[in-house]
Amino acid sequence: MKNVVRLTHHKFIAIIAVTIALFYPGFAGSIKADVEYAVKEAEAKIVLTKKVWLTAYSSSVDETDDTPFITASGKRVRDGIVATNFLPFGTKIKIPKVFGDKIFVVEDRMHPRKVGIVDIWMPSKKEAIKFGSFKADIVVLEDKRQPDLLVRK
Repeated sequence: MKNVVRLTHHKFIAIIAVTIALFYPGFAGSIKADVEYAVKEAEAKIVLTKKVWLTAYSSSVDETDDTPFITASGKRVRDGIVATNFLPFGTKIKIPKVFGDKIFVVEDRMHPRKVGIVDIWMPSKKEAIKFGSFKADIVVLEDKRQPDLLVRK
């Protein structure tokens, strides 16, 4: 019985996917483009590996300025945003030992006295505190749009 239910469930999912592809052709194209972009990012060339302090922050007023949901680059906070002072906005990094192949983007800054630190945005203060602070290697990825990546020492 379980196999019949499982098979019926998979057929239902397949019917929905085909229906979406037929009636919303742009949807399937956008999924394909997203997948292709993700593959290209995963294969990105490593520009630099650097040991840094990792910390975490959330969008609370006591941890940020008076616009806690807007980054220093003017974008809204979201999963995958990091703050650091030694890499330009838009720089993509990985933190392999902690997050595997997940790609983070530098979109925020920290107080100028914070040197050699990467601060990872978390959705809640509780998660940020639980993350703690420790040293780990980050991998800076090549970005074709920023060929002359300047790393401030």
